[in-house]
Amino acid sequence: MSSGLVLIDKPSDWTSHDVVAKLRKIAGTRRVGHAGTLDPMATGLLLLGINSATKLLTFLVGEDKTYFATIRLGAATVTDDKESEFTSIADAGSVKKITIAEIETALDSLRGEIQQVPSSVSAIKVDGERAYAKVRSGDEVKLAARPVTISKFQVLDGPRLVTENEKSFLDIDVVVDCSSGTYIRALARDLGSALSVGGHLTALRRTRIGSYSIDQAQTLDGLTPETLSVLDISEAAKQQFPVRELSEQDVVYLRHGKRLKAAGEGAEPFAGIDAAGNLIAMLTVSGKDVKSLVVFNTDEGAGTDD
Repeated sequence: MSSGLVLIDKPSDWTSHDVVAKLRKIAGTRRVGHAGTLDPMATGLLLLGINSATKLLTFLVGEDKTYFATIRLGAATVTDDKESEFTSIADAGSVKKITIAEIETALDSLRGEIQQVPSSVSAIKVDGERAYAKVRSGDEVKLAARPVTISKFQVLDGPRLVTENEKSFLDIDVVVDCSSGTYIRALARDLGSALSVGGHLTALRRTRIGSYSIDQAQTLDGLTPETLSVLDISEAAKQQFPVRELSEQDVVYLRHGKRLKAAGEGAEPFAGIDAAGNLIAMLTVSGKDVKSLVVFNTDEGAGTDD
């Protein structure tokens, strides 16, 4: 099986690890990993690396992402989504009088560079234990706020009045462009809090990671070794990262752990590509030099298993 990226449209109720396990069977290799976990409830784009492309995933985890979501205003939950019990429910009168202008004002406070407290039911470790495990054990978890950037937080549809079990809620559909590490569940929680009615997530779909789009993704239904589409590791790197074209001497230097002279590259990682179009290394600027972050073997960069 060739080395490269596989873009999967993850179905609901599958964990990211479930998808990895499925792909290992289809690809016939255990060298499969993913970049950017999706909750079981969520659907959408999951990036997976096969064979040597697992080394590329490190550089993809931190890319910006796009999500489409449905937020329910009028109730808060333990997990900040629909998968757990309510912790508070607003009265119908307070919910029904919320205007789109008030929602927009609250959204504006959650745009740009903000300090976000992650959802308590998350994979963040607290005293050596995952936060979600502590919450499920009945412990109170308080996580520190962390900086995230919300480039877009926009209402696409709504608010819609919804009645369930004789309780009234408002649903809004939103699109979010955000930095890595953003919790969309926490945005739903904080939007509800800003409106003093509580809020939680009822649907979530990821459609973009960096330059990779859900339009490139495959579904798991009926996927076989014959129908599996693998984006060649070199093409995957060229799609996402700036490229430095390498001479034969550059390739020799990199393979021997030597540095190259910088040529005006930016601070972000970039791909070193040889004359044949193969990915040789992921590179970064260090002072006046360029150093390798990871070097691929010739057959790795060419997209074949080593």
